[in-house]
Amino acid sequence: MSNLVVEVYTKKDCNSVCKFYTGKCALCKDAIEIIFRVNSEIPFDFKEVDIDSSEELNRVYRDDIPTIFINGKKAFKFKVDEAEFRKKVRKEIIKAGLMKLRKQHYS
Repeated sequence: MSNLVVEVYTKKDCNSVCKFYTGKCALCKDAIEIIFRVNSEIPFDFKEVDIDSSEELNRVYRDDIPTIFINGKKAFKFKVDEAEFRKKVRKEIIKAGLMKLRKQHYS
């Protein structure tokens, strides 16, 4: 299993931001669907972060949802391109594998 973590910063109810939907807006739904689709092929941990859980998160991200992080690095804001997401996830997995090999080699 991979230690790769993908986080989506969103709100439980995006209605106040998107003004067109109740519940999850189309951008958040689309992003999460793409992430789940890629996750069915490439294993990684998924975490949905409700920005309303913290004043600081709400202040920073309220106008930028969804924001997607891969291993703590901001990767996408608003829209997720599936091919690009898949590429970034694979790159992070390869990088983590190389780091593990280096640690073993120098131990």
